[in-house]
Amino acid sequence: MKQTIIRTGLETLYFTGMHHVMRPLVGGVGAILTLHHVRPRRPDAFQPNHLLEVTPEFLERFLRRLKTSALDVITLDEMHARFFSGDFKRRFVCITIDDGYKDIARYAYPLFKQFGLPFALYIPTSFPDRLGELWWVALEAVIARNSRIGMLINGESSFFDCATVGEKRELYDQIYHYLRSMKTEEELRRVVRDLAARHKVDMAALCRDLCMDWQEIAALAADPLVTIGAHTVNHNMLKKMEDEAAVRFEMEMSRSVIQAALGKRPEHLAYPVGDPTSAGPREFRVAAELGFKTATTTRPGVLFKAHRDHLTALPRISVNGDFQQQRYLKVLMSGAATAMWNGFRRVNAA
Repeated sequence: MKQTIIRTGLETLYFTGMHHVMRPLVGGVGAILTLHHVRPRRPDAFQPNHLLEVTPEFLERFLRRLKTSALDVITLDEMHARFFSGDFKRRFVCITIDDGYKDIARYAYPLFKQFGLPFALYIPTSFPDRLGELWWVALEAVIARNSRIGMLINGESSFFDCATVGEKRELYDQIYHYLRSMKTEEELRRVVRDLAARHKVDMAALCRDLCMDWQEIAALAADPLVTIGAHTVNHNMLKKMEDEAAVRFEMEMSRSVIQAALGKRPEHLAYPVGDPTSAGPREFRVAAELGFKTATTTRPGVLFKAHRDHLTALPRISVNGDFQQQRYLKVLMSGAATAMWNGFRRVNAA
């Protein structure tokens, strides 16, 4: 239902031409886009994390259009410089990619290289260190591989049938929202570790199979088109961490590990998950105190001149795998859809 409503809204804005009409008013000075996976479409009927991936064909069409558009495709450093110089004669776009999956090196990087377009890659350092817990992927694997699962809920074992695709989708949504409602990240991860162990899903293998190692990341980092940014150590939802010192450690240690591995200190940060339940004013303040030039959320929105005063609370536009249509990106980058979503507030740093 939610997807249908969003799609209807995007279609309406596009086919009525309202996104063109609204763009001078709500388009701002530029936008930051975010991706996760770029890989061929998988045949599986059950893909609850499909929103996190787009196909190479879709990305190629998009980059080809960007190359000939009136937009400047720039680095995060250049974006930062424009905010301080006030040079907004031309709208710009920055492209960012979270997590450092292997498919980015295989499918996405050659396309950026082909078109000579820069992008930023945010790395949670536990992933290339092979210590990462991709709990949302583990949850998908457990449900995909079983027709009945058991898990601990409030200290008691509960069992759920999930033989059909419909049952699997419903169960994934229920468990995912149950996990996200937990007060702390450690509680969430403890439940998923137990769930994976019960059903023989190797979480370490998921990290190893999906994520780039340091050698692969270094190969990309050697290209001036690629900016490496920090994405914490453990990909924690920072707002769920009660201890501010722990939040500070996640940010600062990830930067130090990347510097040690690649020889260059990251100046840009992305908050894991990045929605209002995962990053808020405390995190924005800590990132600024640590000296990051910029830090990005996943709150939807385009950039306005006023974001100069909120450079560690920047919105991004998700390039969503459930909405792989070029016209949807045109609407989103016009600022029309996100303006309506945000109640026409230009900056939301609360």
